[in-house]
Amino acid sequence: MGQPLTTPPGPPDSPSGMVVGWCRTVVGLAVGAVTAVAGAGLLAAAGATLLAGRLWPPLTSYAWAGAGRLAELERRRVALFHRGPRAWDARPSYDGRRALGYLAARVPVGLLGGLVLFLLAWGAVTGVTFIGGWLAGERPDGIAPTAPIVAYLTVMGAVLLFLVLQGIAGVAALERRLVLRLLGPTPEELLRRRIDELSASRAGIVEAVDEERRRIERDLHDGIQQRLVALAVLLGRARRGRRPELLDELLRQAHEQSGEALRELRDVAWRVYPTALDTHGLEEALSGVAERSAVPVKMSLDLPVRLPPTVETAVYFVVCEAVTNAAKHAEARLITADLSVRDKVVTMRICDDGRGGADPSGTGLRGLARRVAALDGAFRIDSPPGGPTVIEVELPCG
Repeated sequence: MGQPLTTPPGPPDSPSGMVVGWCRTVVGLAVGAVTAVAGAGLLAAAGATLLAGRLWPPLTSYAWAGAGRLAELERRRVALFHRGPRAWDARPSYDGRRALGYLAARVPVGLLGGLVLFLLAWGAVTGVTFIGGWLAGERPDGIAPTAPIVAYLTVMGAVLLFLVLQGIAGVAALERRLVLRLLGPTPEELLRRRIDELSASRAGIVEAVDEERRRIERDLHDGIQQRLVALAVLLGRARRGRRPELLDELLRQAHEQSGEALRELRDVAWRVYPTALDTHGLEEALSGVAERSAVPVKMSLDLPVRLPPTVETAVYFVVCEAVTNAAKHAEARLITADLSVRDKVVTMRICDDGRGGADPSGTGLRGLARRVAALDGAFRIDSPPGGPTVIEVELPCG
């Protein structure tokens, strides 16, 4: 629940990301201080309305509705500025009583955030006043810029800045915890959602398996079976043939048909399950996908440890289907696939420079989404007309 107090919300991967994260948090606390004052006024009005509601009950509904609207604004503010948990993307279900309880707990936190920002502003103004006065040859408050004084103020300013930044991060983390605890879904709601997800995932898996069986049957019937029929016809003609030159030609054609049948059989076997995953691992299997692709594939793999077999299989089929779709339907000239593991989560991003317009409800992409959902993963596709098509997948592997 939330990030450590020493870490500002925001992407910590680069200095610019840290600066953006801190700025976002400061703005969020400033807005929160203003809404805390509004929340205090609403609490007072709601209290009076609830008391008056005993005489006229319809007034009570206005108090609950006002608290719900302000609580929803606060939830969105925390999600926007403080990067709340993913569960906040979907609006949780809470009533007016829970919203009013959240506002009662959130008002002092918002005022505390405003006080911390006031100390930050006061310290910045004080530092600028002293430095500007000394540079202008003045003595602010009668203090001369001697070496001990400058050293003392520098150390004290650094310590106070550290404490203020800790306070900013702490208030932001506290706001995230309050939203998750008081407005987030209850354990019963989470359990019900989880049951619904598992039921949908199980139904999707059954349908995906049936679709895969039908696809394999079509591949065998329309491809390999036709090759074998043609091979049998050629061998029958060769058996009845009498002229040596005709016999040689028929045997040559039969040899070609047998080679094509073997190739198609190998392709079907690879689509069912690639043996390279067991013998050589995921990197070797993906290298085979890149080599067999009609479009150049640029892969970047960062796999410090071997993934579980189920995760490897899902990753392989996602990459294989994405590469196949880009080569057949998107008219792409280059496909890039980035795969990395961080915090026990496999992150995959596949992009092609094709014409876009991929249909997420298509059989192939829908089957991939179900395969990923079966492993509690996330599957996203962005394919605007004109391209590019970007597929992003996250799979837990811990």
